[in-house]
Amino acid sequence: MSQASTVEVVTFGCRLNALDSATARAMAGAAGLERAVIVNTCAVTGEAVKQARQAIRRLKREDPARRIVVTGCAAQTEPAGFARMEEVDRVLGNEEKMSPASWAATRQALDFPLDFGIGTEEKILVGDIMAVRETAPHLVDGPADTIDGHTRAFVQVQNGCDHRCTFCIIPYGRGNSRSVPMGAVVERVRALVEQGFGEVVLTGVDLTSWGADLPGAPRLGVLVRALLKHVPELRRLRLSSIDSIEADDDLLRALAEEERLMPHLHLSLQAGDDLVLKRMKRRHLRRDAVRFCKEARRLRPDMVFGADLIAGFPTETEGQFRASLDLVDACGLTHLHVFPFSPRPGTPAARMPQVAGEVIKDRARRLREKGAEALLRHLAGEVGMSREVLAERGGIARTAGFTPVRLARALAPGTLISVRIAGHDGARLIAA
Repeated sequence: MSQASTVEVVTFGCRLNALDSATARAMAGAAGLERAVIVNTCAVTGEAVKQARQAIRRLKREDPARRIVVTGCAAQTEPAGFARMEEVDRVLGNEEKMSPASWAATRQALDFPLDFGIGTEEKILVGDIMAVRETAPHLVDGPADTIDGHTRAFVQVQNGCDHRCTFCIIPYGRGNSRSVPMGAVVERVRALVEQGFGEVVLTGVDLTSWGADLPGAPRLGVLVRALLKHVPELRRLRLSSIDSIEADDDLLRALAEEERLMPHLHLSLQAGDDLVLKRMKRRHLRRDAVRFCKEARRLRPDMVFGADLIAGFPTETEGQFRASLDLVDACGLTHLHVFPFSPRPGTPAARMPQVAGEVIKDRARRLREKGAEALLRHLAGEVGMSREVLAERGGIARTAGFTPVRLARALAPGTLISVRIAGHDGARLIAA
């Protein structure tokens, strides 16, 4: 939870939500909203929505006089459900939470409620997210969402998604793909570097679709190379999750030629079996994922891969699940983000034959164990190496491959230093 003035924010979900929360809090404060909490929700799983509802109830119990405004992806996709909660005073859509006018209207509605009370419909200010075509200025002009002070800044360069994977509700919460123009991104990154940030991370809902809606339809690799060229003072550029099938030649060349582009990619793979991938409506097959990882590692031998994988997708057999287990070794994955399948109402996958809950839970456990084994191999392989690391707070730093390192002594956040790796503790590397 974070606070500015008397407006608090509770954020669930992805890094984009954290970026949005910083902007929403600033706008709510500027509108004069007081003694309120913004709950910025996530819709990626049913559990995420459940956690948001639980948090709303807890917040109201802790301070009954506090006003609660619910926003985010779950508010966009399920506005009436949140509006029916007696603890909730206002529901704002994903586009509305980025509008100063919406926060001004919210303040007026909460400060001057109708005498007969506010009904469910009156609480809702949620528009048609699919009608949004422009990228809001806050994506490059808003407050920087950071980690550890001036260590790492996140810049949202894209929002929404044009694809319709059968399991995913996010396009209905974020809308269609919109890109921030290249010039605006360059200026934003330059400003962050001037403020002292040692590393910038480009992020988006579907990052590799950046540019498709801009004049000339530039690709992500063009943006990456432009940033490294026009902001030479930028020490480290990192990418968030990408779709490997959309990685363009310029991006691969940048990985091979640009040392300031970090050798760590988090891939949206989801499964290792072709039939399951087709039922998910993914755009790649298993061989595409394996080929990409091999090629990227050939171009950049120190490449480290993370990946999203879903356990227990509808109709998944034991053999098909093992293909996902095997994919960890075939692609050389190190950091796994495992999702037990969760049916989202309104998605095609929710209408498919479901795998039993206990089977999903067991498969998720096995995938996580596989991921833990892969991480241990990676950590062991780093021992004895010299690595340049970027210091964070608390005596922790990160390698170029995003592996955490426990330093021998704490350094000022943002310090870039070369260290020798003396060992590991099973979760982090240990510097000599």
